[in-house]
Amino acid sequence: MRRLPWILTAVTLLAAACGGQGDPEGRARPAVHDVTPGGTVLSGGGTFGAPAPRATAIAYDRALVPPGAWARVTAESGAVLSTAKVEVRGFLPGRTYGVHLHVNPCGADPDDAGPHYRDGHHSHASAASEVWLDFTTDRRGAATATAKQDWAFAPGRPPRSLVVHAEPTRTAGADAGSAGPRVACVTLAAS
Repeated sequence: MRRLPWILTAVTLLAAACGGQGDPEGRARPAVHDVTPGGTVLSGGGTFGAPAPRATAIAYDRALVPPGAWARVTAESGAVLSTAKVEVRGFLPGRTYGVHLHVNPCGADPDDAGPHYRDGHHSHASAASEVWLDFTTDRRGAATATAKQDWAFAPGRPPRSLVVHAEPTRTAGADAGSAGPRVACVTLAAS
């Protein structure tokens, strides 16, 4: 039992060291974990709930993201490549959702996640310049999607969330990259 205070102190110090810094709006900023020179591993997920302080999986539209729906997200970036994967359960069956990585953490307002995360060398939205993970659910409301890019996340500025949209992503024309209203959001943090 003498080890318990030492273990609690170590856990407290570790939690403090790994915690994110707040941004001007007072939201917690997830920490970033470098795994290789220039590399990052992020993850997030959980059962979608109402917007609340420190919520990591938020549903903005319960008609399209029913109670009990959940997601698991991973996003990894090495020196020159990146991969993202999303797995969902409990969504509406047989429906296609637009899904993208975004620049800010989730918040109470769907727009808090900011714009799509984009490779800094591109000025237009496309599957090559952004991370699009659209999925179509099976008859049980489950799906998995993976995207691989030939570019790395910007050092010190990785994506901070995955946003689920109401419609499939438009892939061409002036509306390329748009996918309708934001219906859910998962904040990404160092894993």
